[in-house]
Amino acid sequence: MYRYDDYDHAIVKARVAQFRGQTERYLAGQLSEDEFRPLRLQNGLYIQRHSPMLRLAVPYGLIAARQLRRFADITRRYDRGFGHFTTRHNLQLNWVKLADVPDILAELAEEELHAIQTSGNCIRNVTTDHFAGVAADEIADPRPWAEILRQWSTFHPEFAYLPRKFKVAISGATEDRAAVQVHDLGLQVVRNEAGEIGFKVYAGGGLGRTPLLGQVVREFLPWQHLLSYTEALVRVFNRHGRRDNAYKARIKILVKALGRDEFSRQVEAEWAHLKEGPATLTAAEVGRVAAQFAAPAYETLAADDLCHLAHLREDKAFARWVGRNVQAHKVAGYAAVTLSLKASGAAPGDASSEQLEAAADLAERFSFGELRVSHEQNLILADVPQRELYTVWHRAKAAGLASPTVGLIQDLIACPGGDFCGLANARSLPLAAAIQERFEDLDYQHDIGDLELNISGCMNSCGHHHLGAIGILGVDKNGEEWYQVTLGGRQGNHARIGDVIGRAFAAVEVPDAVERLITSYLAHRHADERFIDTFDRIGAEPFRATAYSNPQPSRRVVNG
Repeated sequence: MYRYDDYDHAIVKARVAQFRGQTERYLAGQLSEDEFRPLRLQNGLYIQRHSPMLRLAVPYGLIAARQLRRFADITRRYDRGFGHFTTRHNLQLNWVKLADVPDILAELAEEELHAIQTSGNCIRNVTTDHFAGVAADEIADPRPWAEILRQWSTFHPEFAYLPRKFKVAISGATEDRAAVQVHDLGLQVVRNEAGEIGFKVYAGGGLGRTPLLGQVVREFLPWQHLLSYTEALVRVFNRHGRRDNAYKARIKILVKALGRDEFSRQVEAEWAHLKEGPATLTAAEVGRVAAQFAAPAYETLAADDLCHLAHLREDKAFARWVGRNVQAHKVAGYAAVTLSLKASGAAPGDASSEQLEAAADLAERFSFGELRVSHEQNLILADVPQRELYTVWHRAKAAGLASPTVGLIQDLIACPGGDFCGLANARSLPLAAAIQERFEDLDYQHDIGDLELNISGCMNSCGHHHLGAIGILGVDKNGEEWYQVTLGGRQGNHARIGDVIGRAFAAVEVPDAVERLITSYLAHRHADERFIDTFDRIGAEPFRATAYSNPQPSRRVVNG
């Protein structure tokens, strides 16, 4: 993984000292709230419902075990003993004290961690595939390109105060696991007919109040021009993006207003001034960065470990966990393991200090000392030998990290919602808990099969509700919490925004409504058909009719 050089250390240390001075001036009354606000936001500090919230960056979702230990220590000493992983690879601390934030940032800097540009109207943390470097369908490892973009965008003087926040995602595999089509800038690694690496470029994607999928503005961008073309694109946004209306300030509104062709024309015109200039990447520079993502020292192993196969035959619980939480690896004899942060009774994406330390232990012992964060709010051990999977399972179970539910309804995504966020219209976490409790029977979950259920507490869509096969959005009605349901959302290569099915539900009605939707699916599905496949085949109407019917739904295992 990438290790800081002297320049990296210097700029992060300087930023900590700068923000310490800004915080001291604010607390002394020498900076007003309006003056302090943009300064704290670009250091990841929000003022939330109950206390300040500090958002810490996990660049492109890659973190070392030693860094995760530092997170554990910080959450224990400065927070309430837990942190929340978001859908953009960040870790949020919800109970910090403002006066402690400079000390927290200084301690993080010792382990090459920071909160830079995790908020504010700037280029945010670049995200990518949580199986980067190990996925069998990978065209090229996207992490070096993500690191190059991170270095280029950090403290970029021209883009410090954009019309609105700007999010970048990059996928290096044939299957998009980074949700590139719902980002301001989405980059898909591709090869041209000559076999050369480049990028398919999407612009203007995003969720929130006006959810839109990104438009393809370039089918093939040679890798040498990644930075110069990105700079041209962000310049067009910076020049023409709305600054008079926060709801219309995102680049998606600009792309929609201009149209894809005109937006692309303007980007190409701007790029003409930058192409072949100083920002042009060289093979030497890309090689310098890529060398830091070299494959670890894998052993030469058989494709199937005999002890592992025996455990699969003899232990049904282990086999169930492997079937859901273990993914194929491109190197024979290895596997990628998802450590679930979706245990019943815990907020989705939350990890205690003890769990963070346990995950760090597992990474050091079994996965070359590295972990990944997924936008589904789980942790991943990317390089586990098959022979160690049984031991990893037992240790993960002891830490509460082995729920065998990846991709199932209990693996739902949820933002912190109204329990923490000052922007939220409704609470997400109690609703997530009620749904998880309703569907906690593992046999029932496995019979239902793959299902993405996402919950957001407001239109900002931090829970990606628009992309859920079942999406739930918290709305305010005369001071009361109600929940709007959407169906048919997808992420990945065939991304799609879900559609609202009808009137909103009161909080107490939602678990029953979700179960009625599940019951409708089970009644209509064909063999081996996922919820989203059945929805695509029969349409929304049967689901809508069932969702608003009154009969008590059944919780029996169907075809079990």
